[in-house]
Amino acid sequence: MPYKTRRNRSNSRYIPEAGADIIETCSFNSTSVTLADYGIGYLSYDISAAAARIARKSADKFYSAGKPRFVAGSLGPTSRGASLYPDINDPGKRSILWDEIEAAYYDNARGLLDGGADILLVETVFDTLNAKAALHAIARLLEERQIDIPIMISAAVSGELPSSSSSMTGRLLSGQSLEAFLVSVMHVNPWAIGLNCSFNAPKLLPLVRQLSEIAPCLVSAYPNAGLPNKYGRYEEMPHIMSANIEPFFQENLVNIIGGCCGSTPAHIAAIAKKADEYVPRDTGKQQRFNFWGIFSGLETFRIPHNTICLDDKSTIAEKNKMQEALINGEYEEAADIARGMIDSGLSILNITVSDAGIINEKALNAFLDYALMNPYAAKAPFFINSPEFSILETAFKRLQGRCLAGPVNLKDGEDDFLRKIRLIRRYGAAAVVRLIDEQSSPAENIERKIEIAERIYKLLKKNKYPADNIIIDPLVPQDDPLFIWIQDNCPGVILAL
Repeated sequence: MPYKTRRNRSNSRYIPEAGADIIETCSFNSTSVTLADYGIGYLSYDISAAAARIARKSADKFYSAGKPRFVAGSLGPTSRGASLYPDINDPGKRSILWDEIEAAYYDNARGLLDGGADILLVETVFDTLNAKAALHAIARLLEERQIDIPIMISAAVSGELPSSSSSMTGRLLSGQSLEAFLVSVMHVNPWAIGLNCSFNAPKLLPLVRQLSEIAPCLVSAYPNAGLPNKYGRYEEMPHIMSANIEPFFQENLVNIIGGCCGSTPAHIAAIAKKADEYVPRDTGKQQRFNFWGIFSGLETFRIPHNTICLDDKSTIAEKNKMQEALINGEYEEAADIARGMIDSGLSILNITVSDAGIINEKALNAFLDYALMNPYAAKAPFFINSPEFSILETAFKRLQGRCLAGPVNLKDGEDDFLRKIRLIRRYGAAAVVRLIDEQSSPAENIERKIEIAERIYKLLKKNKYPADNIIIDPLVPQDDPLFIWIQDNCPGVILAL
């Protein structure tokens, strides 16, 4: 049960034993991106480390064998969003780019770990691309240090505040649905995922219900103590907030509960007392939702069975027009054509980047500027169809959702193949794989193709790489013996039509 303040503002009485199991660090704004607004961006690491040391000292003070206390290092959302458009008349204008965000979160996380944080909490996520950059930085840091610690992710949703909370949109500020957000970040296997801030508990309740049904991990929630009045004060008193949160317990929706804006130790004490009367969310719910075969843009797309269409034949003419517009530098026109295809029912947008470099990284970025600004185009997952990893990374650093990327193959050996598919997964994408190895020739027979498919599958298993993050593209029809062999002998992989 995280809490953020240590004073009861209603009577200024310090409560030494509020009942929290997890205390957050006061590092919500300690990324260099946000601190730069005050001219102290260079102090990010020091402030993060100091915040963690303060929380560590408090947690250790109240630690006991029967009730351990933990520190969650807070990585806040930053003051700028990578997916937001500061000027709709200039789609190419960005307020911040991935590399700057990732570097900022890397220093933030490094300071929190060095200060003694037990958990890293990427919280109040309003832009999934920012969160993915944070998660990428954390993964890099943990790999460098060869450690593994729990990661929590918590989003803040936006929407109107109608009289009926059931009609709320449940979208992040950057436009993603709650389910699409979940699909976009599950590649890090978070310890817990949840919602915070946004509204008070009654307004958040229907969204927590939705999250609880689909999350394959622990679920957290820490709503506001109401909304501030015109004087900036939160009027939801501790007994009111705890009563508002009680349905979360009654419906068995959460594993971790707490308070965000306006909550005080008195609020946490009241919530903790109420929580003691109930059992946490049934972890059996973690098995109810299968993320296999789900991709996302602003919305989610589920593949039927174990096959996916990477190149819809009905849109060949439109796709050729889109490619021609890209080559000619008509990026807005290309984005309009893409929207038209998606409006007509196209599930995945295949963006083929020329091997000859006619469509390069700069051109891809320019196209994405227009395509991602249009919510009707951005709702679908994208397939970035290029063998060049620099092209793939350009797209990864722009796409909020779970996209598809490749093709990759064994042409340059197993080490190169594994490096590429691991990087693709670290960016939250799925890898499209072709059946080519070091000895392949254009006229390979079915026996050789089966040999390569079997080799790839065994390699995935040996290296504990999830088969469901691979799409094998055998370049044969569904009734071909090769296609059938892969279906029968490589369980978990997705096959491309």
